[in-house]
This record gives sequence, structure tokens and C-alpha cells, in this order.
Amino acid sequence: MARDYRGKTALITGASSGIGVEFANQLAARGANLVLVARRKDRLQVVADAVKLMHKVEATVIVADLAEVGAADKLFKTLARKKISVDVLVNNAGFGTFGEFEDADINKLSEQIQVNIAALVELSKLALPSMRKKNDGVILNVASTAAYQSVPYMAVYAATKAFVLSFTESLWAELLDTKVVAIALSPGGTKTEFFEVASDGKAPGGLGKLETVEQVVTVAMNALDKETPPPSVISGAANYALATSGRLVPRKMLVKISRGIFKSRK
Repeated sequence: MARDYRGKTALITGASSGIGVEFANQLAARGANLVLVARRKDRLQVVADAVKLMHKVEATVIVADLAEVGAADKLFKTLARKKISVDVLVNNAGFGTFGEFEDADINKLSEQIQVNIAALVELSKLALPSMRKKNDGVILNVASTAAYQSVPYMAVYAATKAFVLSFTESLWAELLDTKVVAIALSPGGTKTEFFEVASDGKAPGGLGKLETVEQVVTVAMNALDKETPPPSVISGAANYALATSGRLVPRKMLVKISRGIFKSRK
């Protein structure tokens, strides 16, 4: 049975492009009002205007930089002033860096951890009480197929996504006796603006064909429509096979294979 989002409010971080925009489109198409969060107000406003026009829902734009400590708390205080209660939280904001760890900018790595882990946890913690009180809600955290293995040259990024996967699956289990759902979505290479420009629609390093944002988000929405949604879902059969095959390979061998693939990209 399809989940009913009519009249519910969905907060989406990283909502100015890519997967975040597609979550806005699909949730609005199913009747959800939106709170769109990102750093770029002009891009957010374009998304908000489009969904309001097409789907006749409300769309509130809030500019926030989740790399800043305290941004999540500030965001929820803004929601409280606007008397907005969150029924669906999509923690989509996140970013990665590529290169040798030794050469990485420590400030950029700290921001990556703040956005990918700390802000995600804080937003989940702030959204959960009202969901528990209503005994209804969704917390969807965007992880990555990188969560399933170590990724040399993207060491911090992969580690943050492994955290997201583990955290979300644990939260899913804690909520089993309620009607609040936690689920992790793990896309592989996805055709965003960056990949379209830089790689002509193909994953860097010959890692295969990229999925569209529509395909990725539809996987998550379909999983949430199940009577008992799973704790996590991987987008794409090839990505699923690649991510889960690591269970059959010794970790030492797996990380060496990953090193060879990503070193060639470097």
C-alpha cells in the first residue's frame, strides 16, 4: 500500500540540486508540503516555485549551511517560529573529497564530517520527538554504496557513509514497535550535474553507467511504500551486487581492489 504523504510536511536538506530536487518533486507529487534547505537561496527558490506551481503544495525555503556547528538547532528553531512540524525528514545534504588523506585540507575534512555525520544525527534527533508523539513519520538518510567498503582516496567520505548506514539501521530497529520508519538509501554513481559535465554521463574511471536521480529516488519511495520498510536499500541491481559482494571477499583483498580502481582515477 502506498504511503500517504498528503498534508504532511517533508524537510529535505541539500534540496537545491540533484537527488534533493528529485525528492522534492516526488514527495510534492504525492501531496507533501516541503521545507527546502540548502545554502543557495536562488536555486532553492526555483525548486520551490516549480513544485508549488506543478503540485499545488506549500514550499518553504530556508537557507542554512550545515557545515556550521549549531546549524541544525538553528534550523529547528526557525521551524518552531514558523509553527512547522516535520513529518518526513530527508537527510540528503552531504559531500565528498577525493585525493590522498595526507594531502587533504583538514578544514574541508572537518566540514565533511560535520555535514555528513553530525548534522544528520542532530536533525534526526530534533525531528524524532514529534514523530514519536504522533506515532507517524519517516527519517530517510542518504548513504552511499561507499558505505559497504573502504575507499582509498575517499577515506573520510566512505567512513562517513558507513556511519550513516550503521546509525540508520540501528535507529530502524529501535523504532520497530512504532509507526515511525528510519531507512538508509545507498545510491551508487548517480547522474548529477557534476557527472554530466565532467564525465559525459559515465562514472569516473569506467565504474559503469550512472543512474538517474529519478531511478534513485524511486527506489527509496518504493521501499517506503512496503508494509514493513527495510532498514536500508541500495539503488540499482548492479550497485547491489557490487556492494554486497564484499561479504564474500577478504577485507584485505577488497580494499586492495578498491585502491587499484581509485588510484587509477587519481
